Amino acid sequence: MADRERKVTDKEKTAGTGKVKLIPVYVMGKRYLVPETLTIMKALEYAGYRFIRGCGCRGGICGACATVYRKPGDYHIRVGLACQTVVEPDMYLTQIPFYPANRASYDFAQLSDSPEEIFKLYPEVFRCIACNSCTKACPMDVQVMDVISAVKQGNIERAATLSFSCIQCGLCVSRCMGELPQYHIMQLARRIYGSRIAPRAEHLNEAVEAAKGEKCQQALEKLMKSDIKQLREIYQSREIEPEMAGEDWTPAKRDDL
Repeated sequence: MADRERKVTDKEKTAGTGKVKLIPVYVMGKRYLVPETLTIMKALEYAGYRFIRGCGCRGGICGACATVYRKPGDYHIRVGLACQTVVEPDMYLTQIPFYPANRASYDFAQLSDSPEEIFKLYPEVFRCIACNSCTKACPMDVQVMDVISAVKQGNIERAATLSFSCIQCGLCVSRCMGELPQYHIMQLARRIYGSRIAPRAEHLNEAVEAAKGEKCQQALEKLMKSDIKQLREIYQSREIEPEMAGEDWTPAKRDDL
């Protein structure tokens, strides 16, 4: 991010139907006044920071905006995602878009579905002391300690299921007393489960064969021959999934691109 202090005008302070209450926050030790209703991410931009990384989806999905902060008079070190956490007065904060956790090197094609595969690659899993700090740090409410417990018990299916919502932000690692790379361990468990253990969905093979078919190839060729204007029209006229659609929703016009 590029550091640039932003001067707040009187007009901005009274924007909208009422006065905007500005509160002080500290970014890398520097004080800024920002609107109290903003998330940390928007407050940083309001203060003049320009995001060049660590912003991703802006919706709590990508895990790229991990943030560490303190509140005044509170000894706790708190963590959260900048896109979700709302600023508070006198908050001291800094971002850690990447946490240097150990990530094992392996050829996934050579791995089996045995729990021993994880044990060999991440022997530190047995350093877990069940303090549960990892779970408390997780912004997605993943029961991280339970996942690690399942891995130690050799229950890869349970570990994969419990860690489904993990977004790889690394905040669990930042609080771990045993120095485990929990999110890498959880990712490996999900990969093994999805590739080696979970039953194959019947519709998957059908979808693969359909993608190889003449109909799909003709659709792709049509798209490849379209110019930008045509592609925009196709995209904007597509049938969009309703917000409240069920898991079995499919487009009504199945023959369209």
